Amino acid sequence: MFVDSAKIQLRAGKGGNGVVAWRREKYIPKGGPVGGNGGNGGSIVLKADVHIPSLESFRNRRQIHAENGLPGGGNLQKGRDGKSLTLLVPCGTLVKDTSTQEVLFDFTHEGQEFLICKGGKGGKGNHCFKSPTNQAPNTFTPGTEGESVEIELELKLIADIGLIGMPNAGKSTLLSAMTHVPVKIAAYPFTTLHPNLSYLYIKQGPRILIADIPGIIENAHKNKGLGFAFLKHIERSAALLFVIDVSGFEGREPLEDFLTLRNELKNYRPELLEKPFLVVLNKIDQEGAEEHLQHFYEHTSLPKEQLFPLSAMQKQGLEPLIEAMRALVPHEALSLG
Repeated sequence: MFVDSAKIQLRAGKGGNGVVAWRREKYIPKGGPVGGNGGNGGSIVLKADVHIPSLESFRNRRQIHAENGLPGGGNLQKGRDGKSLTLLVPCGTLVKDTSTQEVLFDFTHEGQEFLICKGGKGGKGNHCFKSPTNQAPNTFTPGTEGESVEIELELKLIADIGLIGMPNAGKSTLLSAMTHVPVKIAAYPFTTLHPNLSYLYIKQGPRILIADIPGIIENAHKNKGLGFAFLKHIERSAALLFVIDVSGFEGREPLEDFLTLRNELKNYRPELLEKPFLVVLNKIDQEGAEEHLQHFYEHTSLPKEQLFPLSAMQKQGLEPLIEAMRALVPHEALSLG
């Protein structure tokens, strides 16, 4: 299951208490203080892992606690430190304070770590309080509490290219045709209910990470049809690929679909329109597609170099598109993978 948000309560471990203990040996009637210190509590660290696809591991975890430190012992024995926890999150995860919505950390690279909760310090045993004027201290300190925080994890995918289109435009079919990865495909809206990710491997070139975003509908920027949940996943894409159904099968005008999609992006986050993009005119093998295709050409100001008529179902016209996609994404912006 793809999960792109989670709310969890984190608490680091408490430090173990120091203890009061005395040296007890034969012929040493006045043994000094030998109470050991408590162990430190375990901390909680978040770490980005490129192999983790979503926040699914947190779906049924509302509270996560690190281990407490153990109390000290006699003979100056220090208590064992509590084990720290390292929680793996996908690249692209935002960590927010639930109460203030402040962004605490943004995981954008593989291997990044963030100490979210520091464990409490172990308390001191009575041997720490021995002094020239106090040879038999009966004092110890308790361990301190570990830090705790309630956070919200929000995943915004980091892809090289994001596929955008109306429901049933053929995005999933196109992704499957280019990457040879099977995805759910059917002839009804919202077949894709969560983003699909796949790598496009190019001969003698870098691989490209593609995100198939679920279908965008009009007023998605107002959160209609789960608009926010879908649109947020294209914010970090280096480039965009608009997939338009030119068959007119569902009575929609292809050019209007394209303009609607652009308008939704503009209203959601205007800077998205500044990203480089290509336009796929899909389903040219369908009856009536030629007429709609001609109308699109005649009424758009886009250069033909940005337009790619093809049939994802028949795998026709894919090569020119793939070459253009490779040129579209700067090499330095390509995903680490």
